[in-house]
Amino acid sequence: MITLMHFQVLSAILLCLGIYGVLAKRSAVLVLISIELMLNAVNINLIGYVALRGLGKSYQAYGQVLIIFVITIAAAELALAIAIILRLYRNTNNVNVDEIKSLKG
Repeated sequence: MITLMHFQVLSAILLCLGIYGVLAKRSAVLVLISIELMLNAVNINLIGYVALRGLGKSYQAYGQVLIIFVITIAAAELALAIAIILRLYRNTNNVNVDEIKSLKG
């Protein structure tokens, strides 16, 4: 039987992997993937709370709407970030976060 603890452990593992990816990786694409991992950790946690701790049908609907908003925001963030990365790659032929200085100032 799946409990809320299973959802929380999986969410914590994904969140830690995402934080490690953001702090350790130099490529902007890998940093974006790590941010998406962190957003998916939040979604898994929300799904667990809605599925197992919902206090009625109306609260489950609120949780599902919140999950849809998080997925929508993640998709918009990814599209915007990919556009910025592609523009930087066209200008500098490089996507390493440490070496890009064109966004400063």
